Amino acid sequence: MTKGSVDPANSTCPEGTMETKITRERLITFLLETPMFENLDPSEIMEIIHIVDIEQFQAGETVFNEGDVGDAWFVLYRGAVEVLKSGDAGEKKITELGPQACFGEISILDGSPRSATIRATEDSIVFRVTRDSFAELINDDHLVAYKLIHQMAILLAERQRTTTYRLSELLKAAGLEDVHSGIRNIVGESSVRE
Repeated sequence: MTKGSVDPANSTCPEGTMETKITRERLITFLLETPMFENLDPSEIMEIIHIVDIEQFQAGETVFNEGDVGDAWFVLYRGAVEVLKSGDAGEKKITELGPQACFGEISILDGSPRSATIRATEDSIVFRVTRDSFAELINDDHLVAYKLIHQMAILLAERQRTTTYRLSELLKAAGLEDVHSGIRNIVGESSVRE
């Protein structure tokens, strides 16, 4: 993994193994186009980019492991990651995420251990926001922090409604395999957020 951050002096992040430069303007545009941040204005995005770390992962590298401390949340800028859940038969791939996907955001709220492993399936760049940095925004009464919490609450409410609906549909399922498969999908999708 290679780390970097946006350098306000020259508006780029350090070059890493993937030879990538991310200008401040590119970062702002990307975040404004990402669902979690789309309701923020550019000045609010400027408050966020100061606490964003840029991390690069080679294909096969782990972003975090199931059971790790939930100390940050991530936005996938480039590449792809897979979500893996441990079980009796080893790790099982739950889903794959692409650019603009957020993962681990519940940890920014409660700091619970990770419920799944995230591993890069191709060379990837992620933006990382630590729980401590986000807490500073809240403690300093930055409106952007409250807007992001509001957006997280909306997304969590949508997921809860979807989960409730899908569980109620599973109650109507005829076969045990349908129920098992449906529950596996629901658990997998919720694991992405923790």
